[in-house]
Amino acid sequence: MQLLANFQQFDKNKLKTVSGLGTPFLVMAALGMIILPMPAFLLDVLFSFNIALSLVVLLITVYTLKPLDFGAFPSVLLIATILRLSLNVASTRVVLLEGHQGPDAAGAVIEAFGSVVIGGNYAVGLVVFLILIIINFVVVTKGAGRISEVTARFTLDAMPGKQMAIDADLNAGFISQEQARERRQEITAEADFYGSMDGASKFVKGDAIAGILILFINIIGGLVIGMVQHDLNFDSAVEIYTLLTIGDGLVAQIPALLLSVGTAIVVTRQNTAEDMGSQVSSQLGQERSLYIAASVMFVMGIVPGMPHFSFLFFAAVIGGVAFFGAKLKAKKIVEDEQKAQEEQVQTQQKEEESKDLSWDDVNHVDVIGLEIGYRLIPLVDKGQGGELLNRIKGVRKKLSQEFGFLVPPVHIRDNLDLEPNTYQISLMGVTVGEAEIRHDHELAINPGQVFGSIEGIPTKDPAFGLDAVWIKQNMREQAQSLGYTVVDAATVLATHLSQILNNNAAQLIGHEEVQNLLDRLGKNYPKLVEGLIPDTLPLGSVVKVLQNLMNEGVAVRDMRSIVQTLVEYGPKSQDTDVLTAAVRIALRKFIVQDLIGAAPEVPVITLAPELEQMLHQSMQMAGDDGAGIEPGLAERLQKSLTDGAQQQELAGDSPILLTSGILRTVLAKFVKYTIPGLRVISYQEIPDDKQIKIVSAIGN
Repeated sequence: MQLLANFQQFDKNKLKTVSGLGTPFLVMAALGMIILPMPAFLLDVLFSFNIALSLVVLLITVYTLKPLDFGAFPSVLLIATILRLSLNVASTRVVLLEGHQGPDAAGAVIEAFGSVVIGGNYAVGLVVFLILIIINFVVVTKGAGRISEVTARFTLDAMPGKQMAIDADLNAGFISQEQARERRQEITAEADFYGSMDGASKFVKGDAIAGILILFINIIGGLVIGMVQHDLNFDSAVEIYTLLTIGDGLVAQIPALLLSVGTAIVVTRQNTAEDMGSQVSSQLGQERSLYIAASVMFVMGIVPGMPHFSFLFFAAVIGGVAFFGAKLKAKKIVEDEQKAQEEQVQTQQKEEESKDLSWDDVNHVDVIGLEIGYRLIPLVDKGQGGELLNRIKGVRKKLSQEFGFLVPPVHIRDNLDLEPNTYQISLMGVTVGEAEIRHDHELAINPGQVFGSIEGIPTKDPAFGLDAVWIKQNMREQAQSLGYTVVDAATVLATHLSQILNNNAAQLIGHEEVQNLLDRLGKNYPKLVEGLIPDTLPLGSVVKVLQNLMNEGVAVRDMRSIVQTLVEYGPKSQDTDVLTAAVRIALRKFIVQDLIGAAPEVPVITLAPELEQMLHQSMQMAGDDGAGIEPGLAERLQKSLTDGAQQQELAGDSPILLTSGILRTVLAKFVKYTIPGLRVISYQEIPDDKQIKIVSAIGN
């Protein structure tokens, strides 16, 4: 067995070595034909080989699926052109040396083309040869050369855009590194191929010009040699040498024409994985066009004086092709659908049989989920002009920049259990927002002052609860002229999502997000981060502190100051509320700037000293969760704070409640949902360069 394997390996290596000698052998043979005289028999063999090579190359160009699959075509074209020109030199030598002996002096192939193909009439042969030259040079070669030039230029111009598209797909995760490398190689190969084809078309053009010159040189040289050296009269010399020269020219020009046609086919092919026959049959087999053509042929066939048989025959043929082609196409479509269904069923059965129960069968809860009714599917379908995906991407980008961490992706799915125009937004599997919208309408929102009513479907803006009207898209300008704010359905949903994520930012940051934040900070400040976890604080405590900050509307963009504070206070206390308060003091400039900008004064609402003392006592009695505030007191406090916040908003200021550090956490929890716009800060969180301006005092 080992001996047999070694023998097979030897045969493969030997075959590979022998097959690699073909091209060098042809090049050396071409040089030999130029230098050495050749017998007529060998010329016959080489002319036959040249015709066979041209036929093979032409058929390969027809049946190749994609032009790049025949990437060696420019090199093959060059070698075939050199071989044919070398044969011209060798045959010219034989014709001029031995032509006086008769028509068979240059071999049977040249004699056959000179006598059989053109009937022994050199005038007819000259006309046929010139027609072949015109077809090859003026029509095929010139058109193919122009297409090659334009295709090469456009391919090279398109390379940067294609490379950028590959990089974009790679960065987006649509393709792997290996796929990107293959696509880059394909683009490079395509540019090299069409650039080579641009040059190769010049070979074909030069070959056609050379054929004309060689013809006239051979005729003139043959007349001179026949009449001067061999004492032939003018008529005999013209007949013998002209027939031999034209036969020689036809033998060379027919393969040249075949290769020119092959070149034109390659450069005019579409870069699709279909052979030329399939492309032509699929694109020419349009039933409507064929039926119209058959009708025109039929009408022409019944006109008096026209050749009825020919026109009616082809009318019947074209109509039959259209009829049976339509039936075959319909049958093929049905068969393909049945086959696809069967394959899908078989694949599902195999997967169900082979697949055991695994963790993939467990439905995990999405951090952010969006479920839509079936009529809202066009909002997420880019093919139907849906913009929701881009709007959600914009919301995530904006909130990520504001919060300081990457907002998790939104998982969108359709839900047939919902009403057709309804959507649901969920966080951690819990529905936190739901509304009904109309994707083919626009929402005209009343911002508080409009100059008239507009016809539509009354509703409420899902994000902020403002009065609104669903209007038709062609009424947009009318609504805007009346003072309405008009937005499309995708913007309505995206705004609602943004508002919900803003109000529930603390739920979006978890262990993974915090670890990523620390890893990014550690690249620039490695010593600061390495001493925090787990030596100073566990990761869970850091997560809780950041969640507390986000819950109170404080972004975590300044991770350096946050980590510095935790490293400093972590050894003193593990209480996350204490650590949160320390971090807030460290971020006081950032917090106040977010509230009032660069203003020198901080307008605030304060609590009367008696009220603060009363709240302190309630906390000591009931703990720090705010539940110890007497219900009547809590109601009066809420009403007073609401009035004070409204007064600040009317004055154009952010509503701020200033209190002691002990009460700040409790009051922040107390007002978070009852008075959402009111921010609670402590005295320690006022920067040294800011002045306090007391707008009102609660409890006086």
